[in-house]
Amino acid sequence: MDFSHWVQGARLRTLPAAVVPVAVGTAAVTQVEGASITWWRAGAAMVVSLALQVATNFVNDYADGDRGTDSNRLGPPRLVGAGAVSSQDVKTAALISFGVAGLAGLLLAWVVGPELIVVGAVSMAAGWAYTGGPNPYGYYGLGEVFVFVFFGVVATVGSTYVHTESISSFGLLASVPVGLLAVALLVINNLRDIPTDQPAGKRTLAVRMGDRPTRLFYVGLLVAVAGFIILCSLSASMSFIALVGVLLAAEPARSVLGGAAGRDLITALAMTGRTQLVAGLLLAVGISLS
Repeated sequence: MDFSHWVQGARLRTLPAAVVPVAVGTAAVTQVEGASITWWRAGAAMVVSLALQVATNFVNDYADGDRGTDSNRLGPPRLVGAGAVSSQDVKTAALISFGVAGLAGLLLAWVVGPELIVVGAVSMAAGWAYTGGPNPYGYYGLGEVFVFVFFGVVATVGSTYVHTESISSFGLLASVPVGLLAVALLVINNLRDIPTDQPAGKRTLAVRMGDRPTRLFYVGLLVAVAGFIILCSLSASMSFIALVGVLLAAEPARSVLGGAAGRDLITALAMTGRTQLVAGLLLAVGISLS
């Protein structure tokens, strides 16, 4: 089997959604009095986040492929939908990825506390149920909630918690722009897929809202990101440098508001991912320098 198929299935372009919260959450440790960063814990948290993202991507691939949702997709072809890999093999890859996340999470739980086992189990269940199982909540317009909660709040606050063993108020604040950036990426992805998701019965938030409101929602998310970065800068002064990254979203925002559709949205999606990565990493750097 071609290894490139698995790289494709892992969806490397989505990995900033896993990297950014860990980077920001780790940087937020510097804003907690008396706390310090333990780098191996940061590394383990990054493994957990990346493995969960990859696992969720594989679940999405096999589940949507089995349902036929990916049969006529406009974006990059999926492993099962394109017939490149069997559904069972992709499902196995998802379970292995969850296993990697679980092992790294257990290591952290051993030194931090058993509460991390509960958080990890809930995160895995949420990643599976997003598009897997008999009633996937991603098909009912709740995908954005999942992304904000788990790749925003939980991942960011959790990445601070593994060092401080307490919930940081600043970490909570910093998790909001992180989560909103991840949601913006999902929104533009689902905007592109409205024509294929709707007839397949996949009632994403974009399908429920409709084309124009989804476009406005996307831009509103980016404005909110800028607003919360400014709020972060009130406590960690150098956080404002992340606004430079948000400026990268100006072009995709113009494209989305201008009515770009179908394959034209793929470029806007890629640029949104770049915005997420640059703004997120600059936020982490700004927090660390404050």
